Amino acid sequence: MMIANSLPLTIFAKIAQEWPLFLIGTVSTIVASSFLGWLLSRTGLLPGTTAIWGSSPGAASAMTIMSESYGADMRLVAFMQYLRVACCAIAATVVASVFHVDNLAVEPVDWLGGSSWPDFGITLAIILVACVAGVILRLPSGPMLIALAVGLVIKFTGILPIVLPNWCLAISFAVLGWSIGFRFTRKALQHAWHVFPHVLGAIVALIAINACLAMLLITFADIDPLTAFLATSPGGADSVAIIAASTNADVSFVMAMQVARFLLVLIAGPMLARWLSSHKTA
Repeated sequence: MMIANSLPLTIFAKIAQEWPLFLIGTVSTIVASSFLGWLLSRTGLLPGTTAIWGSSPGAASAMTIMSESYGADMRLVAFMQYLRVACCAIAATVVASVFHVDNLAVEPVDWLGGSSWPDFGITLAIILVACVAGVILRLPSGPMLIALAVGLVIKFTGILPIVLPNWCLAISFAVLGWSIGFRFTRKALQHAWHVFPHVLGAIVALIAINACLAMLLITFADIDPLTAFLATSPGGADSVAIIAASTNADVSFVMAMQVARFLLVLIAGPMLARWLSSHKTA
C-alpha cells in the first residue's frame, strides 16, 4: 500500500509520452542484471535461486519478501539487495558531486505527525483483507501483491484515501528488518562474507553497464548527464529521488524511469527468476 500510495498520478502519462526510452532503459537494466545473476548462480556460490533474486534491479524489499516463496535464501537475497542499494546511493551521490551539486540536504521527517484515524483504520482493514485473500489463494507473496494491486486501484481511482502514518511505516520496516535479521546465523554470515567479493563485483559491473546506458541517453536522447545517470541507477529509488529533488535533474523523468523498472521487476521478476533457475545448469 505504501508503494501504491507513493506513485504520482501523472507517472503513467509520462511513461506513455516517452515509452521507447522507458522501454529500452528498463528492459536493458533487467537484462543486464539477470545475466549477472545467472553468472553468479552458475558459480554455485549461492544456493538455489538466491543469486537471481538477489540480482533483481530494484524493489529490494519486495524481492526479498517474495524470494522465500520461490526457494531462495531470504537472508542472502537481502544481503545482495541492500548492498546494491548502498552502492547505488553512493554512486549517485558521487555523480551529483562531480556535476557540482552541493545542495543534497534531506528534509526532516515528522514521525509522530497526526493522521486521520478513521482513514487509517480503513487502510488497515483493506490491508488485512488483502493479506487474508493472499493466504487463501495460496499465491506466492500473495498478501503483498494483492495489497499492491488493490492499492493501485484505490490510488488511481481516488475512491478512498490511503493513510499510512510515518510511525506505522517505521514499525513495519523494523518488523521487516527483524524478520530477516533474526534468521541470520553465524554460518549464514560467514557465507555472506565469503561471497561478498563476487556480489560486489557483480554490483559494480551492473552500475558500469547502466552508466553506459546513461551515456546512450545523453548522446541520442539529449538528456542531461545527471538525469540520465539517476534515471538508470539500478536501485535505491528513495535515495535517488532525494538527490534528484535536491538538484537540477529532471525529477519527473528520473522517477518515471525508476517506477517503470520497479513495476516491470514486480511483474516479470518471478517468471524470469524461474526461467533463469531452470537454465542455470544448462
